[in-house]
Amino acid sequence: MTLPVQHTAADDVSSEIAQTCLLTRTRQISRVLTAIYDEELRPFGIVSPQFTLLVLIIELGPISRSDLGRKNHHDRSTLTRNLQPLISQGWVSEGLPGEDGRSRPLSLTEQGKTLLRSAASAWSSAQTKARTLLGEVGANALMGIAGELPRRTS
Repeated sequence: MTLPVQHTAADDVSSEIAQTCLLTRTRQISRVLTAIYDEELRPFGIVSPQFTLLVLIIELGPISRSDLGRKNHHDRSTLTRNLQPLISQGWVSEGLPGEDGRSRPLSLTEQGKTLLRSAASAWSSAQTKARTLLGEVGANALMGIAGELPRRTS
């Protein structure tokens, strides 16, 4: 005996969400791109979120953790989890507390700068793979969207 499958309004909603959710799709894209970069960066003992932090710190630094988190849309715990190995490996240093007595500016050490230069070819390879996967139109659209994101203030 086969029972009839009941189709409910909830099924319609979940089906629509599954097929059209921008969050779901962008997270899928993010995971695929992250895997591409992680694979290329693995020989250097670093993962893509950490590599991104190295780049931001050298470009914006010295920079406080809170400013770095705002710039890259990181929450405090995610930022700390990704920064800690960089500090432990000696690639990032924290300076003396600033005027507020709390913030300690982050900067790249010479080892961190060397790592960044060494891993640049891996980044370039990952970048080529990612652009190929997305196509030029998709890659350019993604960069355009990223450039229009609102600044995080907290």
